[in-house]
Amino acid sequence: MDRKKIYNPESTENVNDRKIFGGNPTGIFELNNIKYQWAYNLWEMMLNNTWFPKEVDMTRDVNDYKNLTEAEKTAYDKALSQLIFMDSLQTNNIIDNVNPYVTAAEVNLILVRQSFEEALHSQSYAVMVDSISTNSEEIYDLWRQDMMLKTKNDAIAKIYLELAKNPSETNFVKACFANQILEGIYFYSGFTYIYTLARSGKMLGSAQMIRFIQRDEVTHLVLFQNLINTLRKERAELFTPQLKAEVIEMFKEAVELETEWGLYITQGQILGLTDDIVAQYIKFLADERLAAVGFEKLYNVENPIKWVDDFAKFNDQKTNFFEGTVTNYSKGSLSFDDDF
Repeated sequence: MDRKKIYNPESTENVNDRKIFGGNPTGIFELNNIKYQWAYNLWEMMLNNTWFPKEVDMTRDVNDYKNLTEAEKTAYDKALSQLIFMDSLQTNNIIDNVNPYVTAAEVNLILVRQSFEEALHSQSYAVMVDSISTNSEEIYDLWRQDMMLKTKNDAIAKIYLELAKNPSETNFVKACFANQILEGIYFYSGFTYIYTLARSGKMLGSAQMIRFIQRDEVTHLVLFQNLINTLRKERAELFTPQLKAEVIEMFKEAVELETEWGLYITQGQILGLTDDIVAQYIKFLADERLAAVGFEKLYNVENPIKWVDDFAKFNDQKTNFFEGTVTNYSKGSLSFDDDF
């Protein structure tokens, strides 16, 4: 699979000839003619979701963090370290590893926007760390020191590295599934833990930051689900029984890793997050993601912590959930079930 040319004046490709990959674009963004309307709709949604980390008030979190139990502090630091790794990875992965092979301008558009948002999330975590933590260097270096975290990070990066080493069509499709898994499963132990603290009235600024980050991640999830579903139509021959079996194994590994990570950071000491709840929630998320791309569910479990949705929602919300003040960021809301 070849990288697209950034300037290709010899191309005679028209809008109907566009492909997710393997096309022959001119390099000019002709956005008055769109083949993948879902991509342009998502672009406008992402623009509507624009926000800036320094606008989130972290003042109360400074004292809240000092008063957390040691178990709560440890879980917070580990969750934050993992989130930092994933958004750092995605910033580079999307722009350097995925986008170069995408030959549809409207899809390039949203991948560039996603990479920007991942970088914005990295700034968000920096704001959180700088605001509340007395051990900033330890949090940023934890991925080297904590072998549980290192093992998880290595597993997440593995499929991306395969695409970088061998940019085949099959590896590209597998990378799309890996992105869906990262955006839809691997973030959620950390998100849920911080929401659990907020539910107890602690770290409300951190939870507000995570709400904005999660709303972005939902658009990224929808992006890759649409990419996968579009590729299934365009290139059905790539979705072989072998590929499907490999994807199922990717999901099973993700459930195992994310469950282990969730149990590791909470250590059974966080009120409202028992080991069984963590494990069931991750299985529920995996089933939702599988169903969204045409696979059968593996676990068939209910969502055990539906209250988490209340912390993440922006839809039809007039006020900030935590503070009761007006928010200007509700116009671009999106749910897991939105389809483009």
